[in-house]
Amino acid sequence: MAKRTVSLLLLLLHGVCVPASVQVCRLLGQPTLPLLSAERDINIGAIFTIHRNVLLKMHPFTSKPEPTKCISLNLREFKFAQTLIFAIEEINNSTQLLPGVYLGYKIYDSCGSIAQTVLSGMALMNGYEDTLSDTSCFRPPAVHAIIGESTSSPTIGLASVAGPFNLPVISHFATCSCLSNRKKYPSFFRTIPSDYYQSRALAQLVKHFGWTWVGTVRSRSDYGNNGIAAFEEAAKQEGICIEYSEAIFRTDPEEQILKTLEVIKKGTARVVLAFIALGDFVPLVKVIAQHNITGLQWVGSESWITSRTIAETKEYSFLSGAVGFAIANAKLVGLREFLVNVHPDQEPNNELLKEFWETTFQCSFRSSGSGGCTGSERLTKQQNEYTDVSELRIANKVYTAVYSVAHALHNVLKDFKSSTISSKREWPTTQKVLEYTRNVRFTVKTGEEIYFDASGDPVARYDLVNWQPAEDGSLQFRHVGAFESSLPSEQYQHLEVNKEHILWAGNSGQLPVSLCSESCPPGTRKAVQKGRPVCCYDCIPCAEGEISNGTDSSDCFPCDLEYWSNESKDRCVLKVVEFLSYTEIMGMVLCIFSFIGVILTANVYFLFYLHKDTPIVRANNSELSFLLLFSLSLCFLCSLTFIGRPTEWSCMLRHTAFGITFVLCISCVLGKTIVVLMAFRATLPGNNVMKWFGPAQQRLSVVCLTLKLHYVIICVLWLTLSPPFPYINLNYYREKIILECNLGSALGFWAVLGYTGLLSILCFVLAFLARKLPDNFNEAKFITFSMVIFCAVWLTFIPAYVSSPGKFTVAVQIFAILASSFGLLFCIFAPKCYIILLKPEKNTKKQMMGKSSSKSL
Repeated sequence: MAKRTVSLLLLLLHGVCVPASVQVCRLLGQPTLPLLSAERDINIGAIFTIHRNVLLKMHPFTSKPEPTKCISLNLREFKFAQTLIFAIEEINNSTQLLPGVYLGYKIYDSCGSIAQTVLSGMALMNGYEDTLSDTSCFRPPAVHAIIGESTSSPTIGLASVAGPFNLPVISHFATCSCLSNRKKYPSFFRTIPSDYYQSRALAQLVKHFGWTWVGTVRSRSDYGNNGIAAFEEAAKQEGICIEYSEAIFRTDPEEQILKTLEVIKKGTARVVLAFIALGDFVPLVKVIAQHNITGLQWVGSESWITSRTIAETKEYSFLSGAVGFAIANAKLVGLREFLVNVHPDQEPNNELLKEFWETTFQCSFRSSGSGGCTGSERLTKQQNEYTDVSELRIANKVYTAVYSVAHALHNVLKDFKSSTISSKREWPTTQKVLEYTRNVRFTVKTGEEIYFDASGDPVARYDLVNWQPAEDGSLQFRHVGAFESSLPSEQYQHLEVNKEHILWAGNSGQLPVSLCSESCPPGTRKAVQKGRPVCCYDCIPCAEGEISNGTDSSDCFPCDLEYWSNESKDRCVLKVVEFLSYTEIMGMVLCIFSFIGVILTANVYFLFYLHKDTPIVRANNSELSFLLLFSLSLCFLCSLTFIGRPTEWSCMLRHTAFGITFVLCISCVLGKTIVVLMAFRATLPGNNVMKWFGPAQQRLSVVCLTLKLHYVIICVLWLTLSPPFPYINLNYYREKIILECNLGSALGFWAVLGYTGLLSILCFVLAFLARKLPDNFNEAKFITFSMVIFCAVWLTFIPAYVSSPGKFTVAVQIFAILASSFGLLFCIFAPKCYIILLKPEKNTKKQMMGKSSSKSL
């Protein structure tokens, strides 16, 4: 609202037509005149910051204020003004562009002031006559386009005023992305890229060098505020954190700048991004030089990164190694000759040319003698910011801005000429020039193609420059990369960097490191520290079974079921497959005990065979003894089927062999127990039971017990419907695979085991009943002992089997088989072997049949 009021007031002050009842508008104040001008057929306006500051005065409001006075001539901006004149003269001398039409110019000074810029813009729109009449509204506009201004904030004011009047404003140096808003600034164009691209290019550059922890300093203006806002948004997407963000302005007191300096000193970030206008940066670098702060890696925006004023000041050598994006350089043939030919004598009444001469040669036209200006001084011998044409990055944008207007005018006049038959020349309106400027497309003599997008912006092209020390102690700019927005954006293809040519802060060839936290190596993940930015984190090792195979992983990823993390947690490796193997110590020990059992059983067998006719062997049916020894051998051997890698056949064999051999073994023992009972019952008078339980019946009982119908049915159904099979167990251990035999049907396994247990309990009961029968060698008590051991082993086996993990389950089962087999072998056959080998005198029929009182167990 305030801006609109000011604009309306300025319109009135400068004589814009008001209600029709008013016949004449008279200017109340002093007319605002251009500093440099030459009026011709069509005029172009321009506004530059030719002076850096406005001399502020307190107005008493009792008289008309004096004209604004500006101080501190800016040689760079004066060169921009002369470049504009050079481009216009070049166009006027061209036979291809605007033939027969001559361009004029009106150049105003904004003095770095927004108000002065708006005032100059109003003067360019209205002219500077003292009075305006009704007919003044129908005359051609004072200028058909305005070139300028050099900074964003004044340009915003200028574009806001010119927009409603459809007057094209083409800036050469206003980069604020806010100016791309077509609704607010419909007539604005620029030949310099928008900060939208530069901010993202800077974020990509910082990310490219691996800097995730940076500090920022900005101008407290539209340029700095919008630029840093866009950078912060892009930096967040790139994973870059900002430790601090300071804002300064050229008019800030020294105390404010010292506060900013203190923040920079205390910061841990080794990289400082300065998105700051040149005029605001100079006070800061002066204070930094005074406090001798070095070792910081500076990243700059296009405003100061190619400033000769700073680079050639030796006190600012701490900026050596600075990198930043600059507008692409160009060479304008003939410009230097034009610049050095400028002389006050060309316009004796022009005070600006005199001031320029006095500033350049440090003399005065108002004094004589050694300090006076003679006019004979030569610009060709001067080396300063004005005469230097090695860095025409921004001057070239002034040049292309003038040519943009010229090509738009050329196209308008060309269409006018083809559409009218009148011989009278018709000049275009500003609205027509605006329309044609939107569609202008041409190539300048530097080879650059110029056109504007829908927002009035050109294609973003930047040079990446690096400040490196020169031999004279100053700093020079070296081209080390480029950025172009029109290239593909995948994987930063539009950013090119030659790292090997870059010299870093402190003239070091080593890339600086600026991190809040060190990178997390593979095998760890990032855990953000509470209350701090995401770039500040701790490195947490991945959990077992999880990996991270890259640096700075935000999370660990679980391995597939068949895989497990290695020791460093950076790679998934195949899990260790665990089964009871012949090659491991436990497998070897069990094999040895199994073979020992077989050997001992074979020795007993041969010993019994050699003494098969002795009474102790013949007692209680020797055939059952040999059959029992055979079954014990099978029991010892069947334990070997449990060792080794499980296969389909080995799984079926181990459980089948286990069931059959143990049922056969217990059936033999049960048969022997029945024989003992029958034998002693047959000694009673009139009892003829033994003729019904002779050798043939004993063999048959063993066969029947072993191949009992329901047992056979259980085994057949088990092996047919749900047989044991190899199974990869991934559930018990997370870090390894258990390769085991799945029972298939647990009911079948426990039914077989239960039948074996039933026979052993029956055998134990019968042997226990026969333990007190009279005889010198009563085998029942030894069978009882063996059954006690057998039952104890298998009763203990059940909980151990259920709770043992992996290969230990198999080991428990093998141990139970071996322990019960050794128990039967030693308890039943050891006493007989003792008598045969050590007490042969007791191996007689008389001794066997002798009565003795048996002691209770």
